[in-house]
Amino acid sequence: MHVDLNADLAEGCGNDGALMQRVSSANIACALHAGSAAEMQRALAWAKQYGVRVGAHPGYPDRENFGRTAMALPEAELRAYLQYQLGALQALCDAAGVQTAYVKPHGALYNQAAADAALAEIVADTVRRFNPGLKLMALSNSLLLEAGRAAGLEVISEVFADRR
Repeated sequence: MHVDLNADLAEGCGNDGALMQRVSSANIACALHAGSAAEMQRALAWAKQYGVRVGAHPGYPDRENFGRTAMALPEAELRAYLQYQLGALQALCDAAGVQTAYVKPHGALYNQAAADAALAEIVADTVRRFNPGLKLMALSNSLLLEAGRAAGLEVISEVFADRR
């Protein structure tokens, strides 16, 4: 069994450099729920330095509540936000010489898509259309994991050591 220790980084918490030395994967915030382009860039440099796998960590446009507010966005608007964030991280990865390996939605988007089949399908399809080679990280036994498989994506089943 392989255990991948991942952490949410580039969110402006100030400890990314130290954490990057301890994780095997980094979920890089895409600057809508938290963080900035400069923080993304710094995190990618550390990921490259320490050989850490990188994933996009897109969230709702909810900086005031750190992406934790459940939203019901129109499909076209949600797809635009996801594409925008994936594209921003991809551009910074290309400049840094780092590969984007997967997508793990953040906060409320992650939790809603785990339980809402229509939302899960939108997220998975948007990832597939952006880059079918990206894996989709989702909560084990969730609808998002199922939607990723149905969309033809490789999936990463995630569990939290500090939760039931």
